[in-house]
Amino acid sequence: MALSWNEIKDRALKFTKEWQGESRERAEKDTFWNDFFNVFGISRRRLATFEEPVKKLNNKQGFIDLFWKGTLLVEHKSKGKNLDAAFEQATDYFHGIKEHELPKYVLVSDFENFKLYDLDDKKEYEFGIKDFHKNIKLFGFIAGYQKRTFKDEDPVNIKAAELMGKLHDQLEESGYEGHPLEVFLVRLLFCLFADDTGIFEKDTFKEFIEVKTNEDGSDIGAWLAQYFQVLNTPTAKRLKNLDEHLAAFPYVNGKLFEEPLPIASFNSRMREILLECSSLDWGKISPAIFGSMFQSVMNPEERRNLGAHYTSEKNILKLIKPLFLDELQAEFQKAKSNKNKLKEFHQKLGSLKFLDPACGCGNFLIITYRELRLLELEVLKELYGGQQVFGIDQIMLVDVDQFYGIEYDEFPARIAEVALWLMDHQMNLRISEAFGMYYARLPLKKSATIVHGNALRSEWTEIIPKSELSYILGNPPFYGSKNQNKEQKEDMKNVFGSLKGSGVLDYVTAWYLRAAQLIQSSKIECAFVSTNSITQGEQVAVLWNELLNRYSIKINFAHRTFNWKNEAKGNAAVHVVIIGFAIFDKKPKRLFEYSDIKGEPHEVKAKNINPYLVDASNSVAISRSKPLCSVQEVIRGSETTDSGNFMLSEEEKNELLKNYPQSESFVRTFQGGGDIINNRKRYCLWLRDVSPAAYRNIPLVMEKVQAVKDFRLSSKKERTRKWAEFPTLFSEDRQPENDFLVIPKVSSERRKYVPIAYLPSSVIINNTASALPNANLWYFGIITSLMHMTWLKYTCGRMKSDYIYSIQIVYNNYPWPKEPSDKNKKAVETKAQKVLDVRAEFPESSLADLYDPLTMPPKLVKAHQELDKAVDLCYRPQAFTNETARIEFLFDLYNEYTMPLLKKEKKTKKK
Repeated sequence: MALSWNEIKDRALKFTKEWQGESRERAEKDTFWNDFFNVFGISRRRLATFEEPVKKLNNKQGFIDLFWKGTLLVEHKSKGKNLDAAFEQATDYFHGIKEHELPKYVLVSDFENFKLYDLDDKKEYEFGIKDFHKNIKLFGFIAGYQKRTFKDEDPVNIKAAELMGKLHDQLEESGYEGHPLEVFLVRLLFCLFADDTGIFEKDTFKEFIEVKTNEDGSDIGAWLAQYFQVLNTPTAKRLKNLDEHLAAFPYVNGKLFEEPLPIASFNSRMREILLECSSLDWGKISPAIFGSMFQSVMNPEERRNLGAHYTSEKNILKLIKPLFLDELQAEFQKAKSNKNKLKEFHQKLGSLKFLDPACGCGNFLIITYRELRLLELEVLKELYGGQQVFGIDQIMLVDVDQFYGIEYDEFPARIAEVALWLMDHQMNLRISEAFGMYYARLPLKKSATIVHGNALRSEWTEIIPKSELSYILGNPPFYGSKNQNKEQKEDMKNVFGSLKGSGVLDYVTAWYLRAAQLIQSSKIECAFVSTNSITQGEQVAVLWNELLNRYSIKINFAHRTFNWKNEAKGNAAVHVVIIGFAIFDKKPKRLFEYSDIKGEPHEVKAKNINPYLVDASNSVAISRSKPLCSVQEVIRGSETTDSGNFMLSEEEKNELLKNYPQSESFVRTFQGGGDIINNRKRYCLWLRDVSPAAYRNIPLVMEKVQAVKDFRLSSKKERTRKWAEFPTLFSEDRQPENDFLVIPKVSSERRKYVPIAYLPSSVIINNTASALPNANLWYFGIITSLMHMTWLKYTCGRMKSDYIYSIQIVYNNYPWPKEPSDKNKKAVETKAQKVLDVRAEFPESSLADLYDPLTMPPKLVKAHQELDKAVDLCYRPQAFTNETARIEFLFDLYNEYTMPLLKKEKKTKKK
């Protein structure tokens, strides 16, 4: 075990007294460095060699004064010699050193002065021997005992995972696979980490592999099997004649090494990889990040994008800070001045219990545990600072057994258990540093409870009693309804039962319902990361009507849509929200908004947070077949069900018109929403009400009609096969008879306004656009206004982050102005015409050009601003100042419009 910092400092002072004034390099150098290592309770002989031979850059033979492979290179000079020149000499040796043996530190000395170079952090430190005791923490790496800072993107995490991936592949190729392989790799992970962080004496595992095993690797499997057995055996019960290298390892327990495994077969390449792994500085590994990367090495597809799937600590903190951490920090600040209250607060920290019912590799639990331990450390400093503490274990209350998880796959579940132990040890080093005495929890007596199973088929209260649970948190799977496999669809049925409309819900929603059911009549608080689609479009009515009305759920904090990603190269960003909820209200509620979904949020206090994550009443826009207000209906574009056979290329269209002039009556422009926005023209056959004599003798037309018939006949759907009887018609013909207003179904969220336009009835639109027949300027003005766009933004569904304009959800629920005056209506029509007039000044520009935020003409911007103000005045006497005021007003108006309908519905149900 490592010495305490207090003892190391005492030894450093003795070292200084003994060696101050020494100057003879040759006579005393070796003794000097033996004594130097002894300051840290380490035997130099076990770790480092003197006069290590190596080829220098000029190909001449050189000798390194002291070399600890993979960690430290020392160059020693006589008193008064140039230490910068000594460093240059030291780096000359790098040419002849194997890559995995290159040092992380270079130390040069002339007895009187030290100069330490940290090659990883590119820092250097210089001090005299008299100040050695003040700088001993720079040498924490010798005892595996130092404070570390972790970076999400630290390359050591990726390097370690890559090496473990290589070892995984080699073992699997040898026939060592499945469950034994997973357990074997997790054990190696623990040992590698223990070797660099003081759980084991520094580099004992690395030395064990180097010294005891053959270079061809043939005996590594047998040695490791015996090694794992030793770690699982109390010291007093071990064999008396046990190999001295094995006997040096402590008793670990914690069931990590309990299960007997088949003996693995190694070769020289596998031994080399294992030694390369052991040469990394595992003290720099972040348990929270590495777990996800380690999991990904098991999947070759994921490994190609290694590092792209971990959840960054910053994003985890976005959930845990408003869920509990900010409140605990505030409570600690209040209790600091009162020892009794502080002790009560400390007891509270030790009693909190956390459940992540989709824990993966334990990222959320690990960061939560770290933050709880850091807070406990602040409490202990207040309670015991300046006092003599005889046993760190006697004053700590927070432990890993306060954490529970459920994970579908076994491998990440096992990683989560080990990663929590690793984080526990890192936090023990922090507290050891603060109180000047070393502490490591060995043997492992407590562990997190991580259950391998299906969280949607498990009873959560069998894992932890409801009465003990404090918080439920995590990042459940995101699969949309169309991407769920058979088992996941069964899970959804198991959770939602016969709930009407549940077939459209994302997989993550099942965790919301299970949590809502569990927390009834309790003070348990929950928070999940979720796809933003559960706060948009048709899912809102299905999910949140159930959560709000049946289970009385209150949203107490939320992060509105942002990019859930890390900085790893090539990773895919997901648009998510974070929702914190309970069955009781907390005041004030906290809403985190993002002006840039890739940026940082700003916090606003809210009176209420509704399912759209807006500070407004808990209104839910249900799917309506008819508009809520007395306005014209919007209709969807037509369906072809033709496998593209009604379509004509530019060449086909030109050929038809040239050879068969009569085809002009049935060749039409055909456009979808994207075509309309980007001014693309396609063409189609439109044979409705066309005499057969006009096209029966045209080969191309007849070929296409036959192809439509054949395609429909081959369908598995009976309805489609019936449409084969009408091969000249679109399967769903909703084409307006007169000119109409067209609304694209999908539009970029970058645009302030969805581009809508008037089209003649001769243009056929498909189902990626909607039509408002006979729409006058009043309709155009309202639908293209910022007021309507705000409603769209909050209630629509999304395709990634793009808006999806739904007739049933967006248009049919939109609260139109209540009895606007003729003057105000006329003003809207005038300003709407102005928008169209300005557009007409740019005949070469598409709607995409005109409504791109970067290229929108200033004249058009001003015309829209004037229209927005005119529409605002139809709702109230003064214009709205911001988006928040608009949406709050619209939800209140929606609530006013729907209240009579709800009362009527309730009366009908009673009858």
